[in-house]
Amino acid sequence: MLLIYSSQTSYRLQYICRFIFKEQLGITYSLTLDADGFAAHDGPKINYSRHDFTNSGLEIRNASLLFENDIHEQPVECFETNGSKAFYKTTGDFPFDIFAASFYLLCRYEEYLPHKEDMYGRYAHENSLAFREGFLNTPLVNTWINNFAKALLAKFPTLNFQLPEFSFTPTYDIDIAYSYKNKGMLRNIGGFVRSPSMERLNVILRLKKDPYDCYDFLDQLHAKNGLRPVYFFLVAAMRSRYDKNIYPYAYPMWQLMKEHAKKYRIGVHPSWRSFSKTELIRKEKNIIETATKMQIDTSRQHYIKLAMPQTFRLLLDAGITEDYSVGYGSINGFRASVASSFYWYDLVNEQITGLRLHPFCFMDANSFFEQQHTPEQAFEELLHYQAECKKVNGKMITIFHNNFLGTGKEFYGWRKMYEHFIAQL
Repeated sequence: MLLIYSSQTSYRLQYICRFIFKEQLGITYSLTLDADGFAAHDGPKINYSRHDFTNSGLEIRNASLLFENDIHEQPVECFETNGSKAFYKTTGDFPFDIFAASFYLLCRYEEYLPHKEDMYGRYAHENSLAFREGFLNTPLVNTWINNFAKALLAKFPTLNFQLPEFSFTPTYDIDIAYSYKNKGMLRNIGGFVRSPSMERLNVILRLKKDPYDCYDFLDQLHAKNGLRPVYFFLVAAMRSRYDKNIYPYAYPMWQLMKEHAKKYRIGVHPSWRSFSKTELIRKEKNIIETATKMQIDTSRQHYIKLAMPQTFRLLLDAGITEDYSVGYGSINGFRASVASSFYWYDLVNEQITGLRLHPFCFMDANSFFEQQHTPEQAFEELLHYQAECKKVNGKMITIFHNNFLGTGKEFYGWRKMYEHFIAQL
């Protein structure tokens, strides 16, 4: 067992130790405030304090972050070590306070501070330390932990780590299930008047498949490659500028959710209107549960619109325990600088919650609309994130939308690119 000494304890320290040692390194550990017991311990141990011991094991002189109980601007200054960025530089056997730095990134500390919002009222990625310091496209926390494991092993060769394995989880947001099909006569007539299209007529007359209908294609792709995807359905009862799916109570939508629930894990994609409305999230969650006759505990924010800590509290109140929203809706990369799932820490209430967060690193809409990538460039970007996640035994999660993977002319090449990426996995 690894013994960790600290002169004081906190929920912050308990949280990050659980993540690093139990979840990432797979080793048994114990936190202690007993200085005499720590000094007498002759097994692997870490002195996480500013106290001096004759036999201290591995020393990390702690920063103050994990023992504070308020939220304020942090003295974060990055420097280079072991080929990557780090901060909270300190003395001892490790060049920085990995516990404090990892906690800062995982809990999204900076998002609780005053910040600039983007055009959708979201935390702008330009505010983030990862973007400013150039490590947004790297799962830095995982890299730190791997280097930390090497330092521990050099000090204590008998330690036996059980590291996670690389995994890939494709996820899909069904914002608009069909382009023309099942939208009703009035919507289709209005759409045809605004933009006359033979394709629309052919789909309505059932002479051609709807361009957003890629569901059979994805079924075959998943079966061929042994994938276990997650689908998120937008089921807004009222249409708005950002909520444009077909009517959730319509039989085709009902059937689409029901069929997917038989084969895959599905979740709710809370509507734009549900932001800050727990009762609406519950209602939309209930629509999917009624259609599928399954309990829904999984969610991803529509447009990746979230605010700390309100959004995650609302999800917990609505019965959500798994969320896939940690990423940016404006640029690809690792929002929390990690390629592993982790529990959400409520920084305001100083509480370790039961909400598990699954960060994504790539979304098709970011690549297409924000980064202006071609399918070929998006493919190279996907390969980059695959390599980064594999390097640290991380979990790679991607987001694609059914319209990107259909047969629409505006997304020509994306379906073939995605199929090629999946094949090379």
